[in-house]
Amino acid sequence: MRAISSTTFAAFGAGLVAISYGLARFAFGLFVPQIRNELALSPYLIGIIGALPLISFLLATLAAPTVANRLGARYAAVLSGVFGVAGLALISQATSALMLGTGVFACGICTGLMMPALTTGMQAMVKRALHARVSSVMNAGTSIGIMVAVPTVLFMADAWRLAYLSFTLLAVVGVAATWVFLPSITPFTPANAAAPPPLRELPWSRLTRLTLFAFLMGFVSSAYWIFAPDLAITLGGLSPEMTGWLWFAVGLAGLGGAAAADLADRNNPPITQALMLMMLAASLALLAASPAQPLLATFSALLFGLAYMSLTGLYLMTGIRLLPGRLSVGPVLPFMAVSVGQATGSPVMGALIDAVDYADAFSIMAALGILVAILSPFYPGHIRQEADDEADNEPGLQAAYDSQLQNEDGEPLEDIEETTAQEAPAR
Repeated sequence: MRAISSTTFAAFGAGLVAISYGLARFAFGLFVPQIRNELALSPYLIGIIGALPLISFLLATLAAPTVANRLGARYAAVLSGVFGVAGLALISQATSALMLGTGVFACGICTGLMMPALTTGMQAMVKRALHARVSSVMNAGTSIGIMVAVPTVLFMADAWRLAYLSFTLLAVVGVAATWVFLPSITPFTPANAAAPPPLRELPWSRLTRLTLFAFLMGFVSSAYWIFAPDLAITLGGLSPEMTGWLWFAVGLAGLGGAAAADLADRNNPPITQALMLMMLAASLALLAASPAQPLLATFSALLFGLAYMSLTGLYLMTGIRLLPGRLSVGPVLPFMAVSVGQATGSPVMGALIDAVDYADAFSIMAALGILVAILSPFYPGHIRQEADDEADNEPGLQAAYDSQLQNEDGEPLEDIEETTAQEAPAR
C-alpha cells in the first residue's frame, strides 16, 4: 500500500465509485433504447431488468460491513471490482433478457460492496474531521462515471456492446489500482477500547426518518435513471446522440454533489433536502413537458444531476454521523433505502408507462417528489459530533480508536498524549 493524502484518497475513491456506480450501475439507462430495440424487450421487462441491480445492490449492501471488516478495505474493494468486471462483460455479450439480467445483477453486487470498502479504508487514511467531506467527494464520482459513458453514446450510438466492453477494461484497471492504493488491514479494537454504542442506544427515530426519505427519493428518481432517455427518444423524437448529451449534463451537474456535506452544514439538512427534492421533481416535470426541446431537456438533466448527487451525498453524510464508531455501516442504511426505492419504483414506472404514457407517468412521479419535499421538516437535523471539534490533524483510524480508550475510571480519554504527559511524573 502506498501512503496517500486525504485529497488523493478522495479522488481515488471517486474514481472507483465512477466505475462501480457510474458505469456498472447508472450507465444502463443511457443504453436502454439501443438494448431494448436489439433484444426486443418491452418497457415492463426493461423495468424488471432495471430493478435487478438494485436488488443485488441491496443484498450486497447487507453483507458489505461484514465483508469489509473481515477482508479489509483492499480485498473487499477488489471483490467488488471482480463482480463489476464479470457483470460488464456479460452485458457486453448479452443475447437474451436472462443474460442481460445476470450481468446487471452482478454489477449491482459490485456497487453494493464498494462504498463500505472505501469507508473502511477512509478510517485508516483520512482524518476524522474530513470524513463527511471526503465521503461527499467520493459519492460524486458517480457523475464522473456517467460522463465517461457519454462519449460512447455520442460516437458509438449503435455499438452498445463495444461500449460495455470498454467499461469492462476500465473496471480491470480499477481492480489493479485498488490492489496498489487501498490498505489491506482490517479494523482492530484495542483491548481497553470502549465498544460502539449498543443497538438499543442508537438514534432509531432519526435513522427511521432517514431511511424513509432515502427510500422515497430512490422511488422518485428511478423514473429518470431508467426511462429518461427512452422518453426523450420515444415521446420527443430526439436522437440517441442527444440522449448522450442529457447524461453528460446529469454527470456534469452531479459533480456539485461533492459540496453536499458543506451545504447541509451551513444551511440545515432539512432545508437542503427540501430544496433538492423540489429540484428533482422539477427535472421530471420539465422533461415530461418538453421532451422535444433539446435545451429544456438538457436543463432538466442538469437539475436532476445536481439534485440526485446532492441528496445521496446528504444521506451518506447523515448515515455516517448517526452511526459513530460504525463507519462501514454508516453508508449502508441510506444506500439500501435508496436502492429499495429504485428497485420498487422501476417496475412501477414501467407499469405506469404501459398503462398511461411517458408524460403522465413522469408527472405522477414529479408530484410525489413535491409531496416528499413538503415533508422535509421531519428529516434529521444537525447532528453534533464531538470528534468534529477535536484532533483535526489526527489520522482517521488512529483518532477513532484513541477517542475510545478509557482511563482507570472507565471514562474515555479525549487526548491520549495529554493524559500520558500528566501520568509521566507519577511513574
